[in-house]
Amino acid sequence: MATGFIYDAQFLEHDTGAGHPERPARLTAAMAQLQKSPWFGDLRRLDIAPADLSWVETIHRLDYIRRAAAACHEQAPFLDTPDVAISARSFDVATLAVGAALTLADDVIAGHSANGFALVRPPGHHAEREAALGFCLFNNIAILARYLQRQHGLDKIAILDWDVHHGNGTQHSFEEDPSVLYVSLHQYPYYPGTGAADEIGIGRGRGATLNCPMPAGATDSAYEIAFVDQVLPRLALFKPEAILISAGFDAHRDDPLADVQLSTDCYAWMTARVMEVAEQVAGGRVISLLEGGYHLSRTADCIERHVAVLNGSLRA
Repeated sequence: MATGFIYDAQFLEHDTGAGHPERPARLTAAMAQLQKSPWFGDLRRLDIAPADLSWVETIHRLDYIRRAAAACHEQAPFLDTPDVAISARSFDVATLAVGAALTLADDVIAGHSANGFALVRPPGHHAEREAALGFCLFNNIAILARYLQRQHGLDKIAILDWDVHHGNGTQHSFEEDPSVLYVSLHQYPYYPGTGAADEIGIGRGRGATLNCPMPAGATDSAYEIAFVDQVLPRLALFKPEAILISAGFDAHRDDPLADVQLSTDCYAWMTARVMEVAEQVAGGRVISLLEGGYHLSRTADCIERHVAVLNGSLRA
């Protein structure tokens, strides 16, 4: 089976303004790189539609959704915090990004795609139940996890977040829920300030959160050790029915927004290891959504390697 792939030019219509790091060029640079790849035509391209807001409500409060819609349609300069710059089309684009995630889920669960990657914006993992944060409006990956459970009947979902910034919104969405394992590797202490190693979940969810905080300057070897010693064993023990990746590429050594020093090859290596454990416990089901990554050419390189491993064109 092919790898499902989603991109839509409407994602470029979320206008964050001049100088904002989360800009449309992130996607156009990645697409230009992907289209040069000899295997690009083998990807299973999927059409998408905006998500029904009832699915957004599985993670976000209705009054927040309404407030976000009003702020965008009234062309407010930002939502909640100045880093979440918005424009007239931002709400519609954000619901389309959620729709992309749900479409991938449908295709993978139906067995039409072996796995999938969605090249979307805005990103999502910082968005809280009632607040926009860190360039994020809706928590795409968290909504996807709930959709897999409620629409497709999966019981246990794992979310692996390797964005260099901790996914506070995703952790908070599930920290009391033992059915969703959240695993994060991120620079710490750093924005947004969450993700200490002792944050392991609350109440019934205690033990279903695994944070692997990394110091500034961490290299490939530190991530490989964390994978081998912590991440992969925890995924195997949890036995999820699908593994979701919050695929941020801003831990790359050339990224301007952080200080972790990963190579491009490390992203291919991590992808391959996730696929191996997914084959063992999750029927190979891996669904990956773009989060951060702000050096245009390096992010494009990392995305190309990531997708090449997903579709079997590259071994790492």
